[in-house]
Amino acid sequence: MKSRIGPNGVHFFDRNTGLNILLDELHPQGAVWSTSPRQVSIALTNLCDLHCAYCFAPKHKAVLHTNQVLSWLKELDTEGCLGIGFGGGEPTFHPDFVEICKRAAGETQLAVTFTTHGHRLSQQLVKHLKGSIHFARISVDGTGSTYEELRGKPFANLLKGIESIATLSPFGINVVINERTVFELDAVTELAQQFGASELLLLPQQATNAVASMNEVVGRELKNWVSNYRGEVRLAVSEVGASGLPICDPLPDETGLRAYAHIDASGILRMSSYSTTGVDIGETGVLSALKRLRNTLEMK
Repeated sequence: MKSRIGPNGVHFFDRNTGLNILLDELHPQGAVWSTSPRQVSIALTNLCDLHCAYCFAPKHKAVLHTNQVLSWLKELDTEGCLGIGFGGGEPTFHPDFVEICKRAAGETQLAVTFTTHGHRLSQQLVKHLKGSIHFARISVDGTGSTYEELRGKPFANLLKGIESIATLSPFGINVVINERTVFELDAVTELAQQFGASELLLLPQQATNAVASMNEVVGRELKNWVSNYRGEVRLAVSEVGASGLPICDPLPDETGLRAYAHIDASGILRMSSYSTTGVDIGETGVLSALKRLRNTLEMK
């Protein structure tokens, strides 16, 4: 198990089982707290073959260099990060995606996860990734014709992707919540249960150049659905959309950059993938960039 020291105690995490143990009766001094965020997401590339209107990923061409990514991972691992999540764009388009996952799993103690649209999960890719992925996420925004209209891909092909990911590792389903998908949450939940997903992650829609943020009407529908939910699949919600929803946070004092950070495909470190403020990691490393970002945010 890997350990992490923070304001809420000493946190132990097993990446193979997902088991978390928090010794909250301990109160470590700030000088010994882990300096890395608990979780870091990394957009390996901006490339994607889907064109979803609500996608917040940058649209300019960018891809991270493999050695650069691996150097950051080792730095984060040493300083107490528990897990990294690869995304994009579509991370499977990165030419060294398999190598990065294998080396991340083999050369660090980090939990290795990734988020995919699921349409590139060939049997060969899944075979190569087997044993290097501790958790995977697949995006399912609605079902049937709703999915096809929003994502522009056949729903039947998505089902094949879910079948593939279920053989790779424990997995969860992500769903962007908007005026279309909020009314299909029961159907998405049934799909999650059918394929053995362990989590349903709710992602309230954020504003892009093409769409507005989730409105109040959809927000009320979501709150009502969550309040009445009695399914077996665990629910989770993105921090940016959690307002008004009943949540359990065992680490209430581990907030901001102590909890989470995002690295985009241009090598810019941000508080989250939605944040407009960031700093270039450059040659000095990710922990140095983290200090500079904290200073920048404190000055605002």
